[in-house]
Amino acid sequence: MSRRRKQKDSIQGILLLDKPVGLSSNAALQRVKRFLRINKAGHTGSLDPLASGLLPVCVGEATKLSSFLLNADKGYVTTVKLGENTSTGDSEGEVVQTRPVEKYTEEQIEQVLQQFRGEITQMPPMYSAIKQNGQPLYKLARQGIEVERETRQLTIHSLQVVNYEHDMLTLDVHCSKGTYIRTLAEDIGNALGCGGHVQFLRRTQVGTFTLENAVTLDELEQTYREQSAQANHRWVLPMEDALADWPDVTVSGDAAHYLKQGQPVLVPRAPTEGFVRLFEAPGHFVGVGHILDDGRVAPKRLINLAT
Repeated sequence: MSRRRKQKDSIQGILLLDKPVGLSSNAALQRVKRFLRINKAGHTGSLDPLASGLLPVCVGEATKLSSFLLNADKGYVTTVKLGENTSTGDSEGEVVQTRPVEKYTEEQIEQVLQQFRGEITQMPPMYSAIKQNGQPLYKLARQGIEVERETRQLTIHSLQVVNYEHDMLTLDVHCSKGTYIRTLAEDIGNALGCGGHVQFLRRTQVGTFTLENAVTLDELEQTYREQSAQANHRWVLPMEDALADWPDVTVSGDAAHYLKQGQPVLVPRAPTEGFVRLFEAPGHFVGVGHILDDGRVAPKRLINLAT
């Protein structure tokens, strides 16, 4: 039994999944675990069944880095159907209001989009997993209950028109964590005076990861059936790639020992602030550290690759 368990848990890193429409993020995760024959894995930020696109899956010790991907900026392409507001903010909900859609000019659309770039506030939708008194809001919404929610500060780094044809407005969005694209679509539609909801949503980016290196469930299943689960391991990227835009700090063996004991260390020429990727030797990633006020490097999240 132990031999089989070691085989299942031998792979560590990040798999970039291109999640299909119609499947929950958790259901997609369970299939990934099956096709790689692994026990320990977790996704980093749910995509609704309506949405497709990039879903990073942390495998093994990489699950310790999932929170950093959860906090990363995201990229989306979304199509907003103008003229209809729905109960959920997307096409799965009931239409609750219809309004005529004018033939908007590029200038009119640009003027509205400009209102949503940069630092903005957003009201989380009732159909969300945010909890209030321990109860997810979507469960209250299904009962027809609406409660007050606190607005959130977030950042829309870029918001550009990809295509516009009468009542269909396709946008490319790059935003900070916690952004609800359904709410953004609805707010843009309301600002245009006609309302709107998400008709199509595809996540294209999470942090430094993009769809370019993503694999589909169909590809994983085909390899699993025709070759082996181990053959699918080629899709698993090194876990440190999740933090590719962070500075690197390489420590000596002695310093690594103290870090593993939870003690900060002094590293020459280390950055003066922020998070860093820690390496015990070139190519030997040991975890995440952060710079203290006195310049020492303290462990934040260390990984254990011992067999």
